Amino acid sequence: MEQRYVGRSGLSVSRLGLGTMTWGRDTGPEEAALQLRTFADAGGTLIDTADVYTGGEAERLLGRLLRETVPRSELVIATKAVLTPASRRPRDASRRHLIAAVDASLARLGVDDVDLWQLHAFDSEVPLEETLAAVDTIVSTGRAAYAGVCNYAGWQLTAAAVHQGALGRTPIVSAQVEYSLLARDAEREVLSAAEHLGAGVLAWSPLGRGVLTGKYRTGVPADSRAATPHFADFVRPYLDERCRRIVESVTTAAEGLAVSPLSVALSWVRDQPGVCAAIVGARTSTQLTGILLAEDLTLPVEIRDALDDVSATE
Repeated sequence: MEQRYVGRSGLSVSRLGLGTMTWGRDTGPEEAALQLRTFADAGGTLIDTADVYTGGEAERLLGRLLRETVPRSELVIATKAVLTPASRRPRDASRRHLIAAVDASLARLGVDDVDLWQLHAFDSEVPLEETLAAVDTIVSTGRAAYAGVCNYAGWQLTAAAVHQGALGRTPIVSAQVEYSLLARDAEREVLSAAEHLGAGVLAWSPLGRGVLTGKYRTGVPADSRAATPHFADFVRPYLDERCRRIVESVTTAAEGLAVSPLSVALSWVRDQPGVCAAIVGARTSTQLTGILLAEDLTLPVEIRDALDDVSATE
């Protein structure tokens, strides 16, 4: 699998990343082990997790697999902190919380450090200077090699990166954001800001929360995420008429290229300017194998342009 540098940093990652949001709940230990082995055998290196994924179980499971399935040295481990769903406040980017959170993540993972540690969301209640000072501490003490942000608006990313640059502190090397043919709002500000600041873009949900695979064209399959109580509301916004038209266009392109709609949609995101990796998730190793087939596809310019037009934001 092709490896790409994350922005202007020296960190390189596979251009497809493996997400672990469902590990420890919908994806059990045996299936997770199969996914990780399949991904690594294909040349994948980037594994993306977070302290809140299934209440910390995703990190614990990944930590076990680093000891039993794929050596730590073969992977680029990225995790996150800030979200606090079980607390009285939904986000906490205070120094106190962040230092405790990264230490808890390292303990669950069973490692001394992670490669990329990310602020999972912007916390408007905590001074940005305090949050970024915690980032500096985490990197300077060897808990993480690089730092990034997730789900930041363009101005928030700019404020963080400029602040760090002006003081000669830990640079913000990555910006993780939802980006797909169904969700192109990142193009309004985040992608251009990231390019200007030298941050690489990590695209989450590049398959439009699974909708771009075409599985929802005739309804909601019983074994799909949209059929589960914890993901139904997550998928529902992409089941409207606009998204249906985009999915049909992707399906038509896929038929013409003799590939899956999944491969078309994933290739479109993966090869957008500034994107260093598209982070995918799979319920089974069989699904992951199908996702990895996209590595062989580069979309013709004519099809890319047509998909740009049909999915353009207003």
